[in-house]
Amino acid sequence: MNKAKFLSKYGPWAVVTGASDGIGRALACECAAAGLNVVAVARRSEKLEHLAGELRHDFGRESRSIVADLGTREGLEALDRLTKDLDLGLFVASAGYGTSGVLLDSDLAREHDMLEVNCFALLHGCVHFGRRFRDRGRGGIVLMSSLVGWQGTPMAAHYAATKAYVQSLAEAMHMELKAYNIDVLASAPGPVQSGFAARADLRMSVAVTPQLVARKTLQALGQSGTVVPGALSKLLTWSLAPLPRSIRVRIMGMVMSGMTKHQTPRVA
Repeated sequence: MNKAKFLSKYGPWAVVTGASDGIGRALACECAAAGLNVVAVARRSEKLEHLAGELRHDFGRESRSIVADLGTREGLEALDRLTKDLDLGLFVASAGYGTSGVLLDSDLAREHDMLEVNCFALLHGCVHFGRRFRDRGRGGIVLMSSLVGWQGTPMAAHYAATKAYVQSLAEAMHMELKAYNIDVLASAPGPVQSGFAARADLRMSVAVTPQLVARKTLQALGQSGTVVPGALSKLLTWSLAPLPRSIRVRIMGMVMSGMTKHQTPRVA
């Protein structure tokens, strides 16, 4: 990565949502390492405070913490209001979470909240910050997709559907926003070592690190429209890609069944 060029196009400030943990935290650190100041957005204030101290101490960058639930209108309004005064050049949408299990046994309120965070909050950020980048003549948008979004994924049906939305949106914006000198990237990792699995009630045997995902993602920004970070993610993607979609769905169902076999079946 050419840091001077990166800073010139995407600096001086980046917004990173979901920055308190996992991939979001790693992306915030990678942005700071590249020379950007960081607006870190998440729901947990204590983790954001710790991250802000790390960004200042380890990278010498400024940081602004925004405690907000992006699944709510109030949270989105706070994000817009509290970044209005900054010269922003990069929006990284890492906020999101997953669910697993049989869809008919799911908590519908939780699924609705996931839809708001994974999809609408991301859309809101793309439009709001994208308009600002258009006005300044340059910028970048990074959206966290997933390899589960490239086909239906039984036992994670709704989560996979939200990631299909993200992937499709990113691919279209990648083409639309070129005219405005705005780079758009979808990052589609496979299993990642983070708090995601515990929240989604999944058990993963092999996974890549958030740091690898973050590093490969920012390296790909401006170079391609989609990145599959890490050898494991590439292997999983390439092994499925040649197969008919119906077979990919069946295979992903088998994989997810292995990750969810510890769950107690619902008794009617």
